[in-house]
Amino acid sequence: MNAELQYKVEQFLYKKAELCDAQHWDGYLALFSEDSVFHLPQWDSEHVYTTDPKKGMSLIYYPNRGGLEDRVFRIRTGKAASATPMPRTLHQISNVRIFPIEGDNLEVRVNWQTLYYRQATAEHFFGRATYTLRPHGESWLISKKHTVLLNDTINSVLDFYHI
Repeated sequence: MNAELQYKVEQFLYKKAELCDAQHWDGYLALFSEDSVFHLPQWDSEHVYTTDPKKGMSLIYYPNRGGLEDRVFRIRTGKAASATPMPRTLHQISNVRIFPIEGDNLEVRVNWQTLYYRQATAEHFFGRATYTLRPHGESWLISKKHTVLLNDTINSVLDFYHI
């Protein structure tokens, strides 16, 4: 894989993490295409998670960017009790692997962890994510984000900004 492409993709993902941590929601949403799919499946058993969000349970499933936009609207208007007060997060990304797929799209697999703090409670979420990136100008748009959460227990309400 080309070192320049590796660097650019990593910088794109770091920017996404930074925008989320800074709660810069307009910039964060702008990284997702209108038709982007956002999926966080539920575990069916110890080593099997749901693969089809229309047939199995998901912790989060948005079939397009409208789902993320709705969550941001609720956060901004105070209608998201789980985000009042808004928690502080720190996203870390590692082991970025890039695979060319159809057209000029890229499949990007990463390991991630998020440190989360809200009302004297600190938690740690971690897992793997697979992104489909579609070329957009000099950068990309996220057309799909599929995240697997590896935590055994979740002691808080889970939202998009945790992962």
